[in-house]
Amino acid sequence: MIRRALMLAAMLTLGTGMAPANQQTERPAITGVSHLAIYAADPSATDGFYGRVLGARKVADPENPKGTRYLFSETQFVQVLPLPPGHGTSRLAHVAYTTTDAAALRRYLLDHGAKGMTALSTSASGERWFGTRDPEGVEVHFVQPPATASTPSTAVSGRIIHVGQVVRDRAAQDTFYRTLLGFRPYWYGAMKEGATDWISQQVPDGTDWLEYMMVGPGSTVDEKRVDGRLLGVLNHLSLGVVDMKATVARLTAENRLSPRHDGPQMGRDGKWQANLYDPDGTRVELMEFQPVAEPCCSPFTADSPTK
Repeated sequence: MIRRALMLAAMLTLGTGMAPANQQTERPAITGVSHLAIYAADPSATDGFYGRVLGARKVADPENPKGTRYLFSETQFVQVLPLPPGHGTSRLAHVAYTTTDAAALRRYLLDHGAKGMTALSTSASGERWFGTRDPEGVEVHFVQPPATASTPSTAVSGRIIHVGQVVRDRAAQDTFYRTLLGFRPYWYGAMKEGATDWISQQVPDGTDWLEYMMVGPGSTVDEKRVDGRLLGVLNHLSLGVVDMKATVARLTAENRLSPRHDGPQMGRDGKWQANLYDPDGTRVELMEFQPVAEPCCSPFTADSPTK
């Protein structure tokens, strides 16, 4: 594994066609989570979850005419795409982060030998984006949003604070997210001492984070147990709330809890959490912005979001 990680790091920093150091572009800011894109088998059922349960605003998708966006703010959303025929058990389509300059970030990645990037696209509203893949093959997009900001009044939250994805090879992923993109350590923990199940790394220029959901040796998750239901738990997004008990009480009173749900409960990171699940099993984790108890396993090494 170590040898593979070193080879990947060399490819990223010394890749064929890499520009001389004095010609390389600087990395523009990566400021937060843009969206999570998921596949849905039944769009009408999915609409009821993201539109009614979570209260997100439904709009057309400029990236994919077959898709739908559910906005929590003008810059953060869930993108729902129709499930492709014969698709496997995972419902994760891609993960996306915001940047202040998509064109410059694309040049930066090219200068550092990154491969397999899509062309830069621009929507009628001025949104710009491109895609690539991380070392484990997960599609990753970078989005430069238009200069607008508002929050739907019915949304349970106006802020996505993190996304999580299955990771089997931490070292390989670190060459991409930490070495190349500049993500910063935030917190790590596990269900039991001596293991590592979750590794949270903040974007370099904000407080949103990516959570490695570790599978295999070193974690408490046996890879042989990973089926479609567990993938929905592991590949997830998290919405920040100020008061978990009040949020869940509101959803209960308004009959907006999903049929499958759990919590509130205290997380191992010392934050109140509750989970809702869309009709295809993708988990939406409600989480308080700030910890209220001592976290297990490690201290926080960066500031938590406040709103």
